[in-house]
Amino acid sequence: MRKLLWIGNGYFCQRLPELGWRLVEHDASGARLFSWDELCQLADGPPEVLVLADKSLPPLFLGLEDYPCLTVFYCVDSHIHGWHPTYGQAFDLCLVSLKDHLPRFAGQRLAADRLLWSPAFAPALQPDLPAPAPNPKDWDLLFVGNVNPQIMPGRVAFLDRLKHAFPGLEVRQGDYRTLFPRSRLVLNYAERGDLNFRVFQALSCGACLLTPAIGHGQDELFEPGRDLFTYDPDDFDGLLVRIRACLADPERCAAVAASGLAKVDAGHRATHRAAAFDAFLRRQPATELISARRAQAPAIHESYLRLLYLHFAETLDAPELKHRFLQAARRR
Repeated sequence: MRKLLWIGNGYFCQRLPELGWRLVEHDASGARLFSWDELCQLADGPPEVLVLADKSLPPLFLGLEDYPCLTVFYCVDSHIHGWHPTYGQAFDLCLVSLKDHLPRFAGQRLAADRLLWSPAFAPALQPDLPAPAPNPKDWDLLFVGNVNPQIMPGRVAFLDRLKHAFPGLEVRQGDYRTLFPRSRLVLNYAERGDLNFRVFQALSCGACLLTPAIGHGQDELFEPGRDLFTYDPDDFDGLLVRIRACLADPERCAAVAASGLAKVDAGHRATHRAAAFDAFLRRQPATELISARRAQAPAIHESYLRLLYLHFAETLDAPELKHRFLQAARRR
C-alpha cells in the first residue's frame, strides 16, 4: 500500500484509504517550514506522495525542489493568494479548485496534463444515517457564513444593503446542515468571485440555492434554472426580482432543489473528488517527474522559490522563521 502524507486542510483526504492509500494526515497550524527529515518523521518513514493542501499559509516546505517523492500542491484560494501559481511550479502536480485560474498554473514549468481541475464539493454521503425529517420553513431567504466586517467587508456591505431592501433575509452562523433546510431559499455570496464550498453544501442539503453567476466552471457543473438559480452580482435590482420570483413559485423551487441535490449526489461529493485525484495520481509517470524536478532543482529554486522566500522573510514576525526563510532563499 502506497504511503501518502497529506499536510494542511483535510478536504477529501479521509476518502483516500478506501482507494488503497496509506494516509498520514497532519493539520499544519501556523507558519513554519518542514524539512524533508521532519516530514519523514511525521510519516514514520519516507512518503511516496506528499500533498500540501491549501490552508492559506506561507510556503511550508524547505528544500521542496529536491524531495525524492511525488509532490502535489492542492490550491483552493488562488483568488486570494496571487503567489500560488508561482509556488505551484516547484511541485510535480497541482490540483486547482478554480477552473478559470488553470492558465495561471499552466505553461510555465508545469504542463497542462500535470494539472487537475478539482472544484469544491459536499461531504461524503453517509447512507447508514436515516434521512432527515422535513423541516418547517422558518425563513424566506437565508445566508449562513462569517459576517466579520474586518474579514469580509464586501459580504457585510452586500448583506446589509439586501436586508434593508428585503427584510425577509435571515443571516446566521452555525451548522449549515441544520440551517439550510429551514429556508425557502438559500443565498450565496462570492466575496471575490470564487466558486465556493457553499454552493455544494447548500445543494447537498436539498436547499433551493440562489448564487452569483460566475465563471470557474459553475455552469458546467450545475445548470442555472434547473439545478440552482443564479443572479448577476452587479445587478442588485435584478437580484431582488429573482428572489421574489423564486418565492412566488415554491413548486419550481422544490424541483430545482431536488435536481441540485441529485447532481451533487451523482458527482460532487468528497468521494468523487478523491476518486478523481486517485486516478490522476495513478496515471502519472511518477519516477520521471521526480527525476526531472530534482535535475532542475537549482533552476526551480531560482525562478520560482527564492523571491517567495525573501518576501516571507521580510513580512513575517517570528525571528526564527524569518531566519529560516532567509536561509531557504539562499538554498541552505
